[in-house]
Amino acid sequence: MKNVVKLAVFMVLLIAFGQLASAQTWTPLNNQPSFGPGAMLLLTDGRVLVHQEDTTYSNWWTLTPDINGSYVNGTWTKVASLPSGYAPLYFGSVVLPDGRVVVEGGEYNNGAPSWTNKGAIYNPQTNKWTSTNPPAGWTEIGDSPAVVLPNGTYLQSDCCNTPPKAALFNASTLTWTTTGTGKFDVYDEEGMTLLPNNKVLAVDAYVFQYNATGTNSELYDMTTGAWSSAGSTVVQLWDSCGGSGGASYEVGPAVLRPDGTVFATGANGCGAGHTAIYNVSKGTWAAGPNFTGTFDVADGPAALETNGNVLVFASPGVYGLNGAFFEWNGTTLTATVNPPGASGDSSYYGHLLELPTGQLLFTDFSSDVEVFTPSGTYQSSWQPTVTNFPSTIVRGKTYGIAGTQFNGLSQGGAYGDDFQDASNYPLVRVTNTATGHIFYAHTHNHTSMGVATRSKLVGTHFEMPTTAETGASTLEVVANGIPSNPVSVTIQ
Repeated sequence: MKNVVKLAVFMVLLIAFGQLASAQTWTPLNNQPSFGPGAMLLLTDGRVLVHQEDTTYSNWWTLTPDINGSYVNGTWTKVASLPSGYAPLYFGSVVLPDGRVVVEGGEYNNGAPSWTNKGAIYNPQTNKWTSTNPPAGWTEIGDSPAVVLPNGTYLQSDCCNTPPKAALFNASTLTWTTTGTGKFDVYDEEGMTLLPNNKVLAVDAYVFQYNATGTNSELYDMTTGAWSSAGSTVVQLWDSCGGSGGASYEVGPAVLRPDGTVFATGANGCGAGHTAIYNVSKGTWAAGPNFTGTFDVADGPAALETNGNVLVFASPGVYGLNGAFFEWNGTTLTATVNPPGASGDSSYYGHLLELPTGQLLFTDFSSDVEVFTPSGTYQSSWQPTVTNFPSTIVRGKTYGIAGTQFNGLSQGGAYGDDFQDASNYPLVRVTNTATGHIFYAHTHNHTSMGVATRSKLVGTHFEMPTTAETGASTLEVVANGIPSNPVSVTIQ
């Protein structure tokens, strides 16, 4: 009788696991990189810009999808290296509204601890990096967080100095203006989450409040340039234990969901990591579920799936190995399927990027790059809509396009400090009707970088590549992996 019961239980578990595996999958790239990839950013022409993080930290590569739009079958190309003397690891990173990429600071430079104040800006159209000067008087930037504000202005913080420092970047003149009055603590170890009300949420990490406990969070208002309290997170999300090495002060990523809540994750060397839920419309926090066992996120990635769930990478204790993926659906936090190399990872090894296919790209410093395909799909109300567009498109020419929700409902990916890979900007994808081949236009000069702009009319500009196939085609605007309904165009 016991054997019969065991067999029945085994069959139930086997069926359940089969359903889970078929619903959500990890797929390795068919063309794996020859280097150790880390930080990733989605360029506005559909390519992925990837930082080499094994030994040569000045190198960058692109992953280009194949002619059918597949990143699994994509190809790698080495692009321009950073300016001489700048080879950072763990830094601020953003994609500007004009399509350029900015990298600032670094916890390490040329492999040595430095908290450098160096920086550079990359133009994907010319494949060239240009050095940038730090804000006046800044001797350090380090691995401090960065964010592009809803008005398109890039905000960079300084990791390690008091009083806390932040500055706004002028992308035309490459100069800085001081901002961020009233900050409770330094920016070190914290992340920044854009909210639908155009404010920025940060969970304080108490780095300079030694031997403290605390649950403070803050809001940045871009109209005043000031921080104010966002209330208590109810449970402590930053690590004040850290095991034998003492407190790490790490905190996990925080991701905005389509329902207007922020899922914030915690690091806690004292036991299981906490989570907390911020309700944007109410301005209130509530405790979320703990991770199982001793899992937490002492630095680590999370990303919004197109179905509205949040995928997050955790590991035991602070910097422990045996990483595992968890999924938050707004009600429960459950373990989900893992890629093959997760068991050898700590959470901080991981990076997650939303792809325009609706999949998530995962790197962990190894040559095994994986693509996660989530189950389910988006609600129609989450889609961008295209209201104004050119019906005839000449390759190489610039056009305007307008509609709603071109910036998605969230920044998409999150990590905190160390790197940022927000993708809340529009991509233009064209599919040739006769061949089914897919081409991404280069988008730039978006009118908004907000999130969840809903019915607000927004727009961008785009150029079709000269390699695009001519003839009848369909055009979609894609934001955070969710496409608009296609419209008919002709490519000339």
